[in-house]
Amino acid sequence: MNKPSPAVLLAASFAFIIVQLDVTIVNVALPEIGRELGASVSALQWVVDAYTLGFAVFLLSAGVLGDRFGARWVFLAGFALFTLASLACAMAPGALALNLARAVQGVGAALLVPSSLAILNAAYAHDRAQLAKAIAWWTAAGGVSIAAGPVLGGLLMSFAGWRSIFWVNIPICVLGFWLTLRVVPALRGKDPARSFDVVGQALAVIALTAFIGAVIEFNALGIGSALVQGALLVALAAAVLFVRSQRRSAAPMLPLGLFHDVGFSGAVLFGVLVNFAYYGVIFVLSFYLQKVRGFSVMHAGLVFLPLTGTFIFSNIASGRMQARLGSRTPMIVGGLIGASGYALLGILGVANDSTFLEMLPGLALIPAGMGLAVPAMTTSILSAVDRNQAGTASAVLNTARQVGGAMGVAIFGAMHDIRLALAISTALLLLGALLAWRCIKHPLPSKGASLCRT
Repeated sequence: MNKPSPAVLLAASFAFIIVQLDVTIVNVALPEIGRELGASVSALQWVVDAYTLGFAVFLLSAGVLGDRFGARWVFLAGFALFTLASLACAMAPGALALNLARAVQGVGAALLVPSSLAILNAAYAHDRAQLAKAIAWWTAAGGVSIAAGPVLGGLLMSFAGWRSIFWVNIPICVLGFWLTLRVVPALRGKDPARSFDVVGQALAVIALTAFIGAVIEFNALGIGSALVQGALLVALAAAVLFVRSQRRSAAPMLPLGLFHDVGFSGAVLFGVLVNFAYYGVIFVLSFYLQKVRGFSVMHAGLVFLPLTGTFIFSNIASGRMQARLGSRTPMIVGGLIGASGYALLGILGVANDSTFLEMLPGLALIPAGMGLAVPAMTTSILSAVDRNQAGTASAVLNTARQVGGAMGVAIFGAMHDIRLALAISTALLLLGALLAWRCIKHPLPSKGASLCRT
């Protein structure tokens, strides 16, 4: 069989680059967006959370579409949708239009990520070692874009304003779309008869949007507000109906049976805690640096660099540690390192006269810990399920992580207290390390049972 063209890997990597880039590039732009559009903090929280929620709630269904219509078709649709949504973001006349466009961007991201992995899986199916290398390069491309996001955002805004952070997506998307048409072969759907869970999808959107909306508006309106109370009731009712629909569905978008394995449930909760802390802290740190410390947008972007830039090195170390010790140890060690990073940033890095060198230990340790823990968490998820459920399990994990990130932005953004946010993040990462210790199997368990004790 012919060796796949490197251009296939490049096309798949373009997708992950833009998806990850839009996670971090927007954060440094939020204060300027707020000034130009007259947007409140709650509206700016939606700039981040609309994208995250659109990504989260459609991620599971995107896999279904890929199985039904073929990964290449869904991949191209994702590029097209992300391009149009980026154009709408760049031209948004107000905060509401921007947030709606960001939600559509998130849906485009949900179409791109699972289909890009499916394309790589098909292209390198004959050689699992080459597939592992391709996925490593794909992951590294996303890691580089996360690291570059704040700096690139600061650079673009220094010369062209906040709208340029969305214009930059368009040539990347167009190039990725063109390259996919040229080099990615047509892929038939693995299960053309698989049905789309319309009811489950609608209930998931309602439940998550109502809950995150209630949390975001809580700070401005208070718990006594009829809007906040009504949104919480809607979220609860939709969540109950969603669980009920998934239990009754012959082809559920979220197979609840996966959560019967305590190792799987523990790893998913670990991912929620990690993203809750990280996304929430990035949001409040951007405002702290620019509004409290008075940093320029470029200066703030450079401060963010160590917070996003050490993932690649710890990712490599995680793979080596897993090969020797299994998934449990890097998850525990990564959780502890991340917790120490948040603690040090809170103690040394957010005083009114803190220098960059005083911020640096905390900023570097946070992604170092995450980089150790997250690959091991993903491996533990995949090892907890049958091979034919690996794709669904991965989608569940990524959905849960995105929801955790959206909750972190909503809750930390409502608190307006970076020290409290960092203290909570320290506690969450310590809880994550404890979860890993109790719930994840040893590399060589004596009886194959999970160590999670209930």
